[in-house]
Amino acid sequence: MSYKLVKTADEVAQYLSGHSLLGLDIETSPKEQYRSDKKAALDSNKSEITGISLSVESGTGIYIPFRHKNYQNANVDEVFSYIKQNILLDENKIVVIHNAVFESAFFYALGVVMKCKVYDTMAAAQLTLKTYTEFRSLADSGLKKLVPELLKSELPTFEAVTEGKFFDELNPDNFETVRYACGDSDYTLRFYHVFNDWFDKNLPKHRFIVEKIESPTAVYVGLMKHNGLLVDLDLLRQKQSEAADMLRELKEDISILTGNVDVGSNATTQEFKNFLYTRLGLPVLKTTQKNKEAADDEAFILLSSYCKEHEPEYVPLFEIIKEYRKWGKIKSTYIDSYLKYLNTATGRIHPDLFPLGTETGRFASRYPNLQNCPRKDNDPIGVRNFFIAPKGKVLMSLDFSQIELRVGAFYCRDEAMMDTYKNGGDIHAKTTSVIYKIPFEQAVDKNAPHYKERRTIAKACNFGVFFGLFARGLLRNLKFKAGLNKTLEECEEIIKNLKDGYPQLETWQRKVKVKAKFNEYTETYLGRRRYLPNILSTNWNKKSFSERQALNTPIQGTAADILKLAIVRILRGLPERPWLRPLLQIHDELMFELPEKRLTEAVEFVKSCMETQPFKAFDIPLVAEAAVGTRFGTLQEMEG
Repeated sequence: MSYKLVKTADEVAQYLSGHSLLGLDIETSPKEQYRSDKKAALDSNKSEITGISLSVESGTGIYIPFRHKNYQNANVDEVFSYIKQNILLDENKIVVIHNAVFESAFFYALGVVMKCKVYDTMAAAQLTLKTYTEFRSLADSGLKKLVPELLKSELPTFEAVTEGKFFDELNPDNFETVRYACGDSDYTLRFYHVFNDWFDKNLPKHRFIVEKIESPTAVYVGLMKHNGLLVDLDLLRQKQSEAADMLRELKEDISILTGNVDVGSNATTQEFKNFLYTRLGLPVLKTTQKNKEAADDEAFILLSSYCKEHEPEYVPLFEIIKEYRKWGKIKSTYIDSYLKYLNTATGRIHPDLFPLGTETGRFASRYPNLQNCPRKDNDPIGVRNFFIAPKGKVLMSLDFSQIELRVGAFYCRDEAMMDTYKNGGDIHAKTTSVIYKIPFEQAVDKNAPHYKERRTIAKACNFGVFFGLFARGLLRNLKFKAGLNKTLEECEEIIKNLKDGYPQLETWQRKVKVKAKFNEYTETYLGRRRYLPNILSTNWNKKSFSERQALNTPIQGTAADILKLAIVRILRGLPERPWLRPLLQIHDELMFELPEKRLTEAVEFVKSCMETQPFKAFDIPLVAEAAVGTRFGTLQEMEG
């Protein structure tokens, strides 16, 4: 290994000379006030860059020390300025990073939005196969795990090198320090070639996705991670107290009705199930996979419906149980979880966002999971109100309107669907007119008989039947999600009318299933692949589930790709708009923080990025709806 320590910009320039492709890695250490925080070194708001390593050729690398304590370091202002201008902001450089989210956040903390062509080898790893039908998960994609597996070598662990110290306490002149730092950038660069060779031989479209979609998206996620969301701590604590009081009252009411039966925190205890099914003698209407009595929302809804007809005296119990479970989820999932992950340095929540967290390419989130934050039209207790703008700024949200339905219309090529979107029409009203065989004017009339119920059913069809929803599934969705009781025959008639009204829908579904069975995988329009090992199974449940995945992935995955392509366009414009701070991706929505005086400019910019034709073949108009305010839960929609 030819690894060495350098401390001047001239030495960096000499090493980089003639190379436009390089590996990069940073080492970080906590600021003094956060040294007792075990995870502070990973937090761009609590730590600083200790040093940077670069590699332009396999087996070589340089390490530049910036902040090693009690040792001689490079001049940070001089050397980082050189790196910033000649690497990070050089659009001709290809910079290979393993987990670009991390580096991006730390560079952003220094005011830098990378303009170089970033290639994230962690994203590349997740888009390569570890078995015949399985792509690598995030857990399979760490550098220390990949190097022995794919390059038959070993990298020393952080713990072995630091021996309990922070990286800034190590002597940068010690070769073991240099070897550890340079090893990461060296092997990251090697993986650039390993993964691209694999893509070129096996899945060329995945190389495009890594280079043009996932890598820049990872950079953008780093910005969101660093910024986080400001929390109204007083409101959060007030709601925590209210929720605790509500749960206490509801538990007392349940205790009175059950005779002090222990229902636990979520009414799922065996003692409560024994009370329902043994003492009260209620029928078991739903079981778990292990054939035990179920105790979830659906089970309680079924029991409540049964009691309304057969045992009306027990109905009040299930109404209270419903409220108890609702408040239990609100307190644990939202309030307690948000408080747990409040950053002491910023007063904000900085969730981990994973652009490759699902098999369709949609984002996932943890610590806390903000992907399950209620939608703005279904937020009864105001979870979104916990997030606010700082004084003098506003929050701005842009949300794709019906993106998955638009993608569905693009795929199935049904003229009625396409014309509705191309003419700015109401797809739910169109579907209402189709399934009930009524004039469009009546379907869109809010004063027409059965308007609300019919529109609810039309929405359920639009968001379900595209993905192969059967009549029985529609019946369950209407019952448990919308509170509508329809017979199986009624649901069968609804789906038949829908398919008659949108004739190309069933044709597209049939073609997708046939192709998926032949290939044993399905893809998004841009080639993001998902293997379906059970598509040919003799087990009907497994086969049916795979068929629904075959239909779901092209639509949901292409919608995810479209959102990420918009993110890439936004990222390109951020260096010139440092006042526009990305905060969150949630559902089909992007959220920002900015000075109010910049609002018009920001809306025009982000809206244009989101509504741009994502790829040449896509001929359905995209619509991004903007909303603004000082509190996430009370954003006001903007016209135009």
